[in-house]
Amino acid sequence: MSDNVGYTVFVPLKDMTAAQLAAAIRWDERGLVPAIVQDAATKQVLMMAYMNEESLRLTFEKGETVFWSRSRGELWHKGATSGNTQRVVAFSVDCDGDTVLLEVEPNGPACHTGETSCFYRRTGAGEPAAGAAGNRFAIIEALERTIAQREVERPEGAYTTYLFEKGVDKILKKVGEEAAEVIIAAKNRSAEELRYETSDLLFHLLVLLQEQKLPLDEVLGELARRHQPK
Repeated sequence: MSDNVGYTVFVPLKDMTAAQLAAAIRWDERGLVPAIVQDAATKQVLMMAYMNEESLRLTFEKGETVFWSRSRGELWHKGATSGNTQRVVAFSVDCDGDTVLLEVEPNGPACHTGETSCFYRRTGAGEPAAGAAGNRFAIIEALERTIAQREVERPEGAYTTYLFEKGVDKILKKVGEEAAEVIIAAKNRSAEELRYETSDLLFHLLVLLQEQKLPLDEVLGELARRHQPK
C-alpha cells in the first residue's frame, strides 16, 4: 500500500514516471486497479477497465492505453487491432488511491459495438431537455459530445464533417461570418434574429474549440478565475 494515499495525484503524462505513479496507487490483492477512461476534450466517460503495474508501464512507454484483461489473463493494447487507440494526456489517482482516471484523445469509438462510449445505454428518456432544472446547459454538453463524435467518425453528408474536412481556415471564416451576423441582428433590435445568429455562433465556436483541442471546461475555468472577487 502506498504511503501517498489520501490526496489526489493529477499530472500530465510527460511530468511523471510510471514508478512514481505506481507508488501512489493502492493495488488490490490481485495487483490490479480500476481505470476510468475519459475523453480529455469533452469529459465524456468512455470506458472502464483494469490495469496492473506492467500495463501502467507500457501505457507510459507507448503513450496509449494498455490494460489487463481479467477474463483472458493477458495485457491488451486498446485499439491494437481495431485502430481505435487512445492517446493518454493525463493521469489522476483518486483520494483513496484505489482508482485511476486516464484522460485521453480517442482515435475512434471506445466501445466494441461502435458506440463512442461503452456507457451508451441510458435509463429514462435520454439526454435531459434543454433548460431542465439544475442542468440548463445540457444542450451545450450534448452538442459538445456530438461535435467530438463527428470529428472522429466523419459521417458522410454531415455539416460538421464538412467543416472538419475543410479545416481550420473554413471554421474560422464561419466564426467570423456568424459573429458579424450577431452584430447585425443586435443592430436590427430583432430578438428572434439575434437568438438564431447567436446559436449559429456558439455552434461554430464549439467546432473551433474541438478542432483546436481546447476543452470548453478550460474556457469556463478562465471565466471562473476572472470572476473571483478581488
